[in-house]
Amino acid sequence: MALDAIRTWLGLGSGRPDRPEPAALRDLVETLEHLEPDQARHLARFAYLLGRVAHADQHVSPEETRAMEALVVQEGGLTTEQAVVVVGLAKSANLMFAGIADFEVAREFSETATYEEKRALARCLFRVAATDEAISIAEESEIHRIASHLKILPEDLTALRVSHARFLPGLSPRRG
Repeated sequence: MALDAIRTWLGLGSGRPDRPEPAALRDLVETLEHLEPDQARHLARFAYLLGRVAHADQHVSPEETRAMEALVVQEGGLTTEQAVVVVGLAKSANLMFAGIADFEVAREFSETATYEEKRALARCLFRVAATDEAISIAEESEIHRIASHLKILPEDLTALRVSHARFLPGLSPRRG
């Protein structure tokens, strides 16, 4: 059911049987079909939220992309190839739906994840933001918005901030 909706949204519906699917779209659909539906939704939300932080400064660096892929492999148990597809989809979704879907995705993640999964996501958000060894004000603000939607306890968020203090604006030593 969900894959049919994705196929339709991507223009791969049954209305065009004579037209072959582009390779990239076919690979995406095949990757999603190999995941258990609840796992696919969880990982898609996880990756989307990582992408929000990576894109907070209006640019997703190759290093941030690689960090997100590694985190999706680590946290989601995907292969590297699957992680590349999931992160690519999340990055595209962030560009297309930025602001529109942000609250809904965070709410759905919050409703379906355990508190430990929410804390793990928060740790990952900081790791993505710190990829370039400096967390921008925009990235930190986005992390706080997401943490608020996830209902991360203030003491847990503070502990994460302290563990990343050397990368935070105003708390890190001046470089240069």
